[in-house]
Amino acid sequence: MTDDELKQLVASLAIAQQETDQQLKELGRQADKRVKETDKQLKELGKQIGGLGKKFGSFTEGLALPSMTKILRQRFNMEVVSPSVRVSKNGVELEIDVLAYANSQINAAYVVEVKSHLREEAISQLQNTLSKFKSLFPEHKDKTVYGIIAAVDMTEALKQRVLNAGFYVARIHDDTFSLETPADFTATPF
Repeated sequence: MTDDELKQLVASLAIAQQETDQQLKELGRQADKRVKETDKQLKELGKQIGGLGKKFGSFTEGLALPSMTKILRQRFNMEVVSPSVRVSKNGVELEIDVLAYANSQINAAYVVEVKSHLREEAISQLQNTLSKFKSLFPEHKDKTVYGIIAAVDMTEALKQRVLNAGFYVARIHDDTFSLETPADFTATPF
């Protein structure tokens, strides 16, 4: 190979390297663009899934409301049953799926947490709600307050943990929620 041929070969390799570098840069830009597009799509999908979860939660609450209203009025003599109660006071926000109370001699309130599939966190969630209840609802500060967890699906073990926490349990049977509390059960007032 002559010096001129070697120089031409090196020059062509340099040109090919530059073209390869440009192609790699372009591929990198395209990959970055696709990653950004994918991230945007994943965020949108996350919002949609979150919206579906919220709608399913609302559906479950709507499914529970007629049965819970009947239980709260007939079993506990509650005068007022309100679905989806929201309060915001002093920077603290709280949402209660169903709030029931009576101002008569009974002078009690029931806070109902409705879940489609009960998880352990629901127990601490209801405990937290009840711990804030009287400060957020001072009009009920003299009432005895009880908690109820109503769920479409729950294991027996989790049901027992709910009862041990001092809450009533309501589960769905034949499209109707019913209270499943042992005869010797005593709810813990808050």
